[in-house]
Amino acid sequence: MTLRKLTQVVRGHPAVDGAGVRLQRVLGARTMYDFDPFLMLDGFDSLDPRDYIAGFPWHPHRGIETVTYLLEGELEHGDSLGNSGVIGRLQCQWMTAGSGIIHQEMPQAAPRMLGCQLWVNLPAADKMTEPAYRDIQSSDVSEVVEENARVRVLSGRYSGKIGAVKGEYVPVQYLDVALQADSIWEYNQTPNDHTLFLYLIEGTLAADENLESFEQKACAMLLSSSANSGESESVRVKAGPQGARFLLLAAKPLREPIAWGGPIVMNSQEELNQAFADLRAGTFIRHTQPKVY
Repeated sequence: MTLRKLTQVVRGHPAVDGAGVRLQRVLGARTMYDFDPFLMLDGFDSLDPRDYIAGFPWHPHRGIETVTYLLEGELEHGDSLGNSGVIGRLQCQWMTAGSGIIHQEMPQAAPRMLGCQLWVNLPAADKMTEPAYRDIQSSDVSEVVEENARVRVLSGRYSGKIGAVKGEYVPVQYLDVALQADSIWEYNQTPNDHTLFLYLIEGTLAADENLESFEQKACAMLLSSSANSGESESVRVKAGPQGARFLLLAAKPLREPIAWGGPIVMNSQEELNQAFADLRAGTFIRHTQPKVY
């Protein structure tokens, strides 16, 4: 079986968002077409609560899904309709903003805050769908233990295990992989016509045929296929001497126009203008109660 090629490495850069949260912005506007349908990826890793305690006070979203995954730490969240909850260690919240939601996310002081938030674009036909929450507990996530790796299946399917999330609008393969030091891991379960990348959280990792050129943490490694058939090409990676913890993310690209304004992502400037007009007019919320799974 042929290998997917490592075609792009995107390293995170320091950014400040929300009310003053320090983070690493890995994916954003400059990568939105290469990594389609994945829009944004923010990573956070801090031992100092002052880096994140100000949090992300009330803000709107429309046209996307946000996926928040914590490996360490705790985050309280709530929305303008009174829904609330807590995301803790090895827990995830998969939120479909759809037609519109106003919410807040407030990290709590912890010995270490480690995790990331991913934005997944919604197809044009589903931009205005009903908002929904999926709070994923650690016990909801299937785990596959292999000779040299441990794989948690948040979404999609791996080695006969089904993920905690189906992905009603954009089916996403979302794996959390912990790979032992100096070990090689191969994966061949994503069709060639899907975007596939690795987000390196801890340790060092090499990919492709060259398994000696290691990348550091807080980077995204895009592995592109040479074919467009429905078959799969293999991904081969090797952990460095301290091992590696990374996320494997894959989905079929939407190949649709993107109009992005802050926390709102639509398909045209007119739709974007309408969203901000709705905010000013107080008509942004179209559904009175998001679905909670």
